[in-house]
Amino acid sequence: MGMGRSAGAASRAEKLQQRFFQIGAAWAPGWEPPVDLYETADGLTLCVALPGVAADGLEVSLESGTIVVRGERAFPVEYDRAIIYRLEIPYGRFERRIVLPAGQYQLVDRLLANGCLTLSLSRLG
Repeated sequence: MGMGRSAGAASRAEKLQQRFFQIGAAWAPGWEPPVDLYETADGLTLCVALPGVAADGLEVSLESGTIVVRGERAFPVEYDRAIIYRLEIPYGRFERRIVLPAGQYQLVDRLLANGCLTLSLSRLG
């Protein structure tokens, strides 16, 4: 009987763990957009590929030498009624963390155009 109890407890623990990871997965970003990062005389420029992402759904922050871009690419409503033959462009929540080269930077400009988010940073000091 002791075996049955411990097996039952282990099974319950596994189920709780699975539920925890499923809940965690629901909040975790599902994809990372590709990024170009280059330096010019004026500072750094980042181009983040975000096709179909609305500007108001983006969060951009500069956190201790790292740029963080978060948001969501909504699944098109018309796809719900469609027969899908190919689905290669990612949908859902995304987050991309880009470590910047050594130095201190300030975000000075942000532009979303032609499916790309362009971030301009100037070097401080």
